[in-house]
Amino acid sequence: MTYQECLATATERLEAARQLIETEIRSYPAPVAGCDAQFNHLVGMRGSISEALAALPDFDGFRLTAEPGAFQAV
Repeated sequence: MTYQECLATATERLEAARQLIETEIRSYPAPVAGCDAQFNHLVGMRGSISEALAALPDFDGFRLTAEPGAFQAV
């Protein structure tokens, strides 16, 4: 699998996860103010997924080198 294919796969999977969470949030019963940890967790997960999707383009054109934690321009 090429680097670009990996990025495309990651984007597709994150988009699918975001859609599942959006559907669950929309169908969630009205929460009791300040008492619904599950709803708050879903909202937090949605934010994390959105941040991950926003960060993916920043990795375009880079790949991991043999040295852990190092990036190299392609």
